[in-house]
Amino acid sequence: MRESSKPWRPFTSNCCSVEDQTIFGNFSKCRPSRSDFSKDIAELPSFRRLSFSDLSRSSSTRITEDLAQSFGGDLYDFQVSELRAITHNFSSNFLLGEGGFGTVHKGYIDDNLRQGLKAQAVAVKLLDIGGLQGHREWLAEVIFLGQLRHPNLVKLIGYCCEDEQRLLVYEFMPRGSLENHLFKRISISLPWGTRLKIAIGAAKGLAFLHGAEKPVIYRDFKTSNILLDSDFTAKLSDFGLAKMGPEGSNTHVTTRVMGTYGYAAPEYVSTGHLTTKSDVYSFGVVLLELLTGRRSMDKSRPKSEQNLVDWSKPYLRSSRRLRYIMDPRFSGQYSVKGAKEMAVLTSKCISLNPKDRPRMPAVIETLESFQNFKDMAVSCGQWPVSPKSAKNGVSPKAVMSESRYGSYRKSSPVAPNKKA
Repeated sequence: MRESSKPWRPFTSNCCSVEDQTIFGNFSKCRPSRSDFSKDIAELPSFRRLSFSDLSRSSSTRITEDLAQSFGGDLYDFQVSELRAITHNFSSNFLLGEGGFGTVHKGYIDDNLRQGLKAQAVAVKLLDIGGLQGHREWLAEVIFLGQLRHPNLVKLIGYCCEDEQRLLVYEFMPRGSLENHLFKRISISLPWGTRLKIAIGAAKGLAFLHGAEKPVIYRDFKTSNILLDSDFTAKLSDFGLAKMGPEGSNTHVTTRVMGTYGYAAPEYVSTGHLTTKSDVYSFGVVLLELLTGRRSMDKSRPKSEQNLVDWSKPYLRSSRRLRYIMDPRFSGQYSVKGAKEMAVLTSKCISLNPKDRPRMPAVIETLESFQNFKDMAVSCGQWPVSPKSAKNGVSPKAVMSESRYGSYRKSSPVAPNKKA
C-alpha cells in the first residue's frame, strides 16, 4: 500500500485512475526503518551480492553501480536529462496521471538514445521520495521487475537514480488500466469476451509470480494495477508492495498490513499473515468487479451496497438471482453459462477460509474453459425486476437508473482500517 495524500487523477482516457483508498495502518507509529526494509523484501537468487540495507543507505552513485553490476544489460540506467528530453521536460501535455507516489508521463524514445534500445513510446514514473516509502517502492520495482519477465507482467525498461531523483521507465500500455475501462462514464463497455481475456491474462501473471522458484506475493492486485495492451492483453504493473513468499516449513509471511481496502484478504488485514492465497482473494474481488461493473468499495451507494463482496455474496450463490447483479452495460450480451460458472469461481476465491481458495493454475484452467461457451443471454436489455429482487436489496429504481446511466460515480475515500 502506499501513503497517499491525494488520489490518482487521470488526465486522458488511456491512463490509470486510482479512486480507492489505500490502507497503511497507523503509519505515523509504524514507519519502517531502513533496516526493516532489508527484511521486508527478501533477496532473490540473482541478487545475493546486493544488500538491501546497504542499498537503502547508499548514495545514488553506489546504488546505480550495484544495480548496473547485477542487471547488466537487462535494464537501462537513464539520466534525468535524458528522461526530461523524451517527456519534453515532464510537460503537462505528456502527463498520464498523478497520485501520492508522484506523476507518470508519456515519453518517446528514438533509436538513437541508447544502442540496442528500439524506438518506442514509454511511460516514465517520477516518484515522490520525500519519505522512505517512496525509495522502498522504487527499489522493490527495480528488483522484482528487473528479473521477472512474463507476457502478463509490464516490462520495466530502465530506471534512474540520480541525486534525490528516483524514476522508472516502463513499456507504454496504450489502453490504460482495467479500472479506467470498467468505471469511467466515457469508456465503451468491455464485452464479455474481452473481460474474460483480461481475467485470464491477469491470472497468468499472478500464477507466474506464485510459481517462481521463490514465490512472489503481489499484495496489491486490483483493477488499477492491471494495464492493457493495444489488443487488451492484461499485464500486472506496480510492484512496489510485492514481497517474497514463505519458504521451507513456513506457511506465511508476517508483515505490516499494506494493500488496498476492499481488495485485501480479511485474514491478512486482521493478522498480518500473508500468503499467495491473499492474492487469490484479491483476484476474486476483481472477478466480481468484472461481473458487476461495480467498484470493490463505493461510498456513494446505499450503506448495504458499499462493500461489493458483502453485498454480492447472496447473489453469487444463486444462479437464478445472479442476473440481478450483472453489469447493466452488458445489455444482456454475455454468456449466461459462463457468468454462472464465473460466479462459482469467484465465490471460491473470496472464501473467508484461505484453504478453500483455489490456486492460480486451477483458476486459469477454469477461466479458459469458459471460452468454449457459445451461449449468449437472449435479452438485449436489463433483466426485468421482480418485487422479490427489490426485497433482496436491489430496488427497481436503482436497476433502472443503472441500466440507463451506468451509475459510475466516483467513490469517496475509504477510511483506513483501524487494525492496519
